[in-house]
Formats: sequence, C-alpha cells, structure tokens
Amino acid sequence: MKKIMLSLLLLFSLVFIEAPTPASAASGDLIIINKSNNQLAYYQNNKLVRTFSVGTGRQPSQTPEGKFKIVNKIKNRPYYTDNIPGGDPRNPLGNRWLGINARGTWGTTYAIHGNNNPNSIGGYVSAGCVRMHNNEVQWLYNQVDVNTPVIITTSGKSFNSIAAANGYNVSGKASVPATAAPSSTVLKKGMRGTEVKKLQQDLTNKGYSTKGIDGIFGPATESALKKFQKANNLKADGIVGPATRKALNSKVAAKPAKKSTTASKPTKTKKKTSTAPKTATKTSKKDTSTTAYSSKILKKGMKGAEVKKLQQNLTNKGYSTKGIDGIFGPATESALKKFQKAKNLQVDGIVGPATKKALG
Repeated sequence: MKKIMLSLLLLFSLVFIEAPTPASAASGDLIIINKSNNQLAYYQNNKLVRTFSVGTGRQPSQTPEGKFKIVNKIKNRPYYTDNIPGGDPRNPLGNRWLGINARGTWGTTYAIHGNNNPNSIGGYVSAGCVRMHNNEVQWLYNQVDVNTPVIITTSGKSFNSIAAANGYNVSGKASVPATAAPSSTVLKKGMRGTEVKKLQQDLTNKGYSTKGIDGIFGPATESALKKFQKANNLKADGIVGPATRKALNSKVAAKPAKKSTTASKPTKTKKKTSTAPKTATKTSKKDTSTTAYSSKILKKGMKGAEVKKLQQNLTNKGYSTKGIDGIFGPATESALKKFQKAKNLQVDGIVGPATKKALG
C-alpha cells in the first residue's frame, strides 16, 4: 500500500509541478508609450537609450492605458485570422511580437509588434496593438526580457517626467517631448493632432473643404487634400510630404476650379434683378423664413440650398464657415462679416445686393 501511495505522489508531482518562470527583466529596464505623439521610449539601467515612432489604435480607447508587463516574446508569429504564416511578407504582425498583459489578457491579444505597412507608423491605425518598423522592433526584442514594465499613456509630459510620475528614477536626455507630431512628420489618413488641424485650416482657407476642423485626418480631409494635390500638379496620394507641404505654404497655390458655377451666375443675377421689387416686399414680411431662395436676402437663422451655396462660396474665397451644412449660423455670419470688411462693404452679416455682387 505504501508503495502505491509513493507512486501516486511521484506521479502527482511530475504532472502538476509549475514550469520554471521566465527570467525577470533587468532592473531599471522600462518601456513608455505616449499616445499623444505616438512615441515609444526604451530605458535600460534607468537611462533613456532610444525613442521610436509607433502606430497606435484608430480610436483612443483601443490601445489600453496603464502599467503592464511584457509577458511573452514570439518570433514570426502567424496571423491566424487570414492564415498567413509567420515570416511571410504579407503578415501584418511583422517579424517580432512582444505580448503585454493588458486588460486581463496574457500577451496574445495586445502587443508591441512589427508590421507589413511601414507607412502606417506614426499614425492612429491599429485595432489596439502598438506597431513599430520591423527592424526597430527586432532591435527592441533583442534588448528586453519578459517582465519588462510597460507604461502606456496619453500625456503632455516628457518621457522622464512620465517615468518619475510612475515611481521610476531615470536619467538621460529625454529629447522627445510629448507633443503633437512635428511639422517635419508626414501627415496621412488616421493621424490626429494640432498638425492635422493646421492642415485642415490651410486646405479650408484655400477653398478645399475638409468638412470640419477637428484635428482628425479622416476621409473628408484626405479627399480635400487629393483635390488640392491634383490642382497643383502633385502626386494625388492624400499624404502630406515635403512637396505637398511646400505647396500648402505657398501663397500662389491653385484654388479649386469653379468655371461652371461662375459661368451660370450672370444668368441667375439677371433673374434676381428682374424680380427685385417682389422680393423686397416678401422679405420684409418673412424675416424668420427657414428656407432661402436666390431672390431673397440671406441672413442668420435661414437655411437651405442658397445658404449652402453661400458657405461654399465663402469657403472657396478663404473665409471658413466651419462646415457647409446649409444652416446660416454664427460661424457663417462671422465669415460673411470678415468678407464684407475685406471688400469695404457694410459689415452687417447679411447678404444683400451689394454683397451678392461681390460674392459673384
């Protein structure tokens, strides 16, 4: 009986004993990822060694924030969703995977990894992981051990300040402050920040509506940029590179062609003139009308196709109405007043005959 019990105990120990724990990270190693400028900093022995540009989640909530650890390291991980083998050039996970234990996962859901689209680096492009260039993540992979701490945040502080706020006493030249992408950075769809907002303002001022100035490089901004590039004989790729940036900063950049609209205006003007007496009477009775017609005075509170046309006209001339929605609101009134002031007209925010003539 004793022999049987001893055999069972031996078997139990062989089956249920824990596997050896991977080696802990070297003391003083730390990774910080700042989503506000999509930069990653790597500290070794409490000293800042290198910083990298990265890609993060398309939406702020997709890439988790907090304190995590590297819990696994995988070379050439397969992309199971599309059955793409590891090491394949088509693999969107690149050649290295540094899994982190975010949101209760164990390094198989969230990771710092490579990618097969280097143009995505620097943007808000992923479903939650942190993307790096393949050669750079390979370098990082060779430096870090399992259990290396990872801090992910959105902050306006420097890397050293972020480290200190999380209890790490670090040193080294933190040369990459947590600000929006610098003006030298290529801008493309998926990116966000003050540089994108400036791009939208520049395009709008030049007559290429981005349908809002919100600092998010979306489809409308990309479409406006491509139109600008085409008009200025640039490669219409929807990306702000050196040549496009130079054209945007130029005072002689081409504006959108409006030949067909301009050609039709004289005819409409004649119709307006011929019905002027009737219009004057109707306008005085219906100051609160919600529908605008070409024969009517346009003013705040009105809406319709004519207001939309007014907004487009002002935007094309460089006076942003902050959207072309057909509603004569405060932004449209403000843009109109700026136009009137520039043309030495009565600055009343109302489109009367004189203002219509100047707009035409």
